[in-house]
Amino acid sequence: MDMLDYDRALYYTHRSEWDNLLVLMVRTKDQILSKKIEYFLHAYQFSKDYSIIERKLYALLRYIDHANEVTGALSQQKNELVLPV
Repeated sequence: MDMLDYDRALYYTHRSEWDNLLVLMVRTKDQILSKKIEYFLHAYQFSKDYSIIERKLYALLRYIDHANEVTGALSQQKNELVLPV
């Protein structure tokens, strides 16, 4: 898991940079992140119901938050193993 991908996804979503978000969707190795981005962009482009767009956006943001927490915890554990006590 690459924490940079999650930061980029959050930044592009916040700035409404849909082209960059699409590129990230293709390039990321995290398949769940890729699908969440795909579902959101599809809803944003084709849905006329704002509640659907909102649900897909919140699902993407919740996943980004979850992935950042997990990745941060893993990197913290890795650093604790490396540092002598």
